[in-house]
Amino acid sequence: MTLFDVRRTATPTSDEDRRKALADPAFGRYYVDHMAIVDYTEGLGWQNPRIEPMADFAMHPAAAVLHYGQEIFEGLKAYRRDDDSVWLFRPEKNAARFVRSAQRLGMAPLPEETFLAAVTQLVELEAAWVPSGEQEQSLYIRPFQIASEPYLGVREANNYRFAVIASPAGPYYSDAMKLWVTPNFTRSAPGGTGTAKCGGNYAASLIAAQEAYEHGCGQVLWTDGAEHKWLEECGTMNVAMVTSDDELLTPALGTILDGVTRDSILKLAPDHGLTAVERAISVDELLAGLASGYIKEVFACGTAAVVTPIVGFNTPDRGEYVVGNGAVGPMTQEIRAHLVDIQFGRAEDKHGWTVKVA
Repeated sequence: MTLFDVRRTATPTSDEDRRKALADPAFGRYYVDHMAIVDYTEGLGWQNPRIEPMADFAMHPAAAVLHYGQEIFEGLKAYRRDDDSVWLFRPEKNAARFVRSAQRLGMAPLPEETFLAAVTQLVELEAAWVPSGEQEQSLYIRPFQIASEPYLGVREANNYRFAVIASPAGPYYSDAMKLWVTPNFTRSAPGGTGTAKCGGNYAASLIAAQEAYEHGCGQVLWTDGAEHKWLEECGTMNVAMVTSDDELLTPALGTILDGVTRDSILKLAPDHGLTAVERAISVDELLAGLASGYIKEVFACGTAAVVTPIVGFNTPDRGEYVVGNGAVGPMTQEIRAHLVDIQFGRAEDKHGWTVKVA
């Protein structure tokens, strides 16, 4: 394992202030005292792995990330169990996806072992910042990589910085929501960056989210970029549906993000009497299934939100559609509870997904 040089802060957060922060850990409101950093230089590779006090970055105004958007990130969580131990959930999946994102953005890929060491050692150092687990609170971990080389020519950068920061958080979405089927915007396309977790994808999604709000919805349902005919994702999450013939149906990979939560739920499907099916799903099939009752439940899933029930859809030309009777479905609740119970150690981890850190 890569060992990080630890340079502790001279002004750590007091126990009292940390208790206050953990009493109301809204997403991104508070941050732990330290961050992990590794720097890359072409020809020398990744160097100087260290954990140091949280501080602003000093960056040249010509840094390539500011001009050409070479930036990727991940999101995962640390969970405190009833016995006070702290665990991660499938961090190796995040490490592998981080490499794929780097390759798609033309960035130097960080070794997966270094990614895992950075996350593990930072969480171990900051274990006191992991909430108790009440109300599904956890420590949200944000690894990211940026192009740090000052250069205005259009090419991949030669210098990069990888860092990991962390923030105690509760559930990202607390309520069920409706989705707006946007006719105007798309998140991904064949050959695009939809399979990479990069900041530009999220920046491009903001105007579509605003459009959804204007139509009385909490988020947008993305369709494909060519025909606006095929379902892709929901906001910043994957989307899935439960059918009357006991299928757990979700759009196939190819242009969308290979979500860790998505993959986990598909693997848990048989435990709930469901057959996981990944295939192309059209808007017509979705709406017809809702109208007939064939599609009984719909939910979105992702690391931050875990599972968010979808109770309706607004469309630009076919009106509104209700999922089931408009209430949160029992299978959605059952799947969500199962996944969360594994993460917090309340259910058996048959797949070996959880990793003890402290």
